[in-house]
Amino acid sequence: MRKLFLFALLLAFSFLMVACSSASSSTDGNDASEGDSDNQSEDSSSSNSESKDTLVIGLDDDPPQLDPHRSSAAVDRQTFQSLYNKLIDINENLELEPELATDWNISDDGLTYTLTLQEGVTFHDGTDFNAEAVKFNFERMLDPDFASPRASEVNLIEEVNVLGDYEVEIVLSEPFAPFLSVLTDRAGMMVSPTAVEELGDDFANQPVGTGPYEFVERVAQSKIELTRYEGYWREKPAIANVEIRPFPDANVRVTNLVSGELDLLNKIAFKDIEKLKEDPSITLLEKDALGYQGIHLNTEVEPFTNKNIRQAINLAIDREAITRVVFHGGAVPAVSAFAPSSWAAPDFEQPNADVEAAKALVEESGLTDVSFTLKINPKPEEEQMAQMMQAMLSEVGITMEIEMVEFGTMLDQLSTGDFEAVRLGWSGRTDPDGNAYRFFYTDAPNNYTNYSNPEVDGLLDEARTVSVQEERKAMYDQLSEILWDDAPYIFLYHERDYKAMKNYVKGFEHVADTMVRTESVYFE
Repeated sequence: MRKLFLFALLLAFSFLMVACSSASSSTDGNDASEGDSDNQSEDSSSSNSESKDTLVIGLDDDPPQLDPHRSSAAVDRQTFQSLYNKLIDINENLELEPELATDWNISDDGLTYTLTLQEGVTFHDGTDFNAEAVKFNFERMLDPDFASPRASEVNLIEEVNVLGDYEVEIVLSEPFAPFLSVLTDRAGMMVSPTAVEELGDDFANQPVGTGPYEFVERVAQSKIELTRYEGYWREKPAIANVEIRPFPDANVRVTNLVSGELDLLNKIAFKDIEKLKEDPSITLLEKDALGYQGIHLNTEVEPFTNKNIRQAINLAIDREAITRVVFHGGAVPAVSAFAPSSWAAPDFEQPNADVEAAKALVEESGLTDVSFTLKINPKPEEEQMAQMMQAMLSEVGITMEIEMVEFGTMLDQLSTGDFEAVRLGWSGRTDPDGNAYRFFYTDAPNNYTNYSNPEVDGLLDEARTVSVQEERKAMYDQLSEILWDDAPYIFLYHERDYKAMKNYVKGFEHVADTMVRTESVYFE
């Protein structure tokens, strides 16, 4: 009877998805109307590229911040790829490759990094990029009065020494194996010292980097206009201009892509995967991403002070059903903080949901009438997933209430500990340290679960000091096993990253960090 109930439940959810196909808008857009799926022919889509000099990109939100050293939102990083260069980049194989730093050397004790810098680079305002500029950027991020979100990523820097015009030495207070990977994101993005000194706080409204495109204009909630930087140090981009437009409603994003108003989307709704695959005017790229999604359990409040209850939830949830029904195969079940694309991905397989074992754990907990409230973002996919989990947990004797909370409020409540459980994930980082340390180390900045385990702290600390990847992998494998058993955070799924574009858009480099890199893109 239980199997029949689950089958009926999944069937009901499938019908619910169809019935909701004309529902209201959402950030992830689970509800595009069928009328938006009319295909364009290849001939008509190709003709749209004739005489085009602007790449129009649709983002899932309006970037809050154009200063990389102040940024704390993932969507900001999409625009940064055009405005700024990083000291180091990653390629499609997630390997480090030179950008503004052409070479680097690490001392035997792991404390000193000597970077050789690219010569002949200027910022968009004409300021020379050199070792002094690098020193300025790191000191800016470390300035306590500036209060940069980057400070926690570079706070092990003890001093930055200029060895020559194009050579800089960075000395750490202790070994930190992920340091180079940190420089592939916002901490490695270089801003113009001249512009910062002249503009102060207004730099975010008039950003100046060394990237392939320079800033022209921004209209909040409407567009960000960029134009090709004619003094760019590498080969100049083929496309003259980039225009970035925010579309929180995924239905509108997809409609504008199909109609030709947009050339490229950074994110699509999972229910649109098949529709876009079948559209001859669209190229749809797919890649495993680096992030993870799940549930923060507050281990300092009941019932999550009880490990048995956390374990019961972990075992009761059918992740395969969620990825199939809610995400249409656009996600894979998760067992840890490390996605399949990461070298730290654990070796143990996703266990099947085990209702009987979960029931036994609830009974062993000694608690009766177990209940809690899950806070979720008000999006159709989030609500559907929560309702599925609600039904799964009810089978093992756990009552889960669902509360929809605006995203900003949710973050505030996470920070203050005003929650029992919150459905929130992480966009992911190249080095596994960036996916684990800040969330599971005792008193770390994003340890919203209030989890503390000396063995976990020891593994995370040691993994930061070891440079051999195989040795680090063994430590992260142990970490994954412990976190699965302790279950302070319920890992649910890893999203796949989809980039949709008109088929005349060529040269896009699809990297697992999910960023839109415009430098290599051209029209055909």
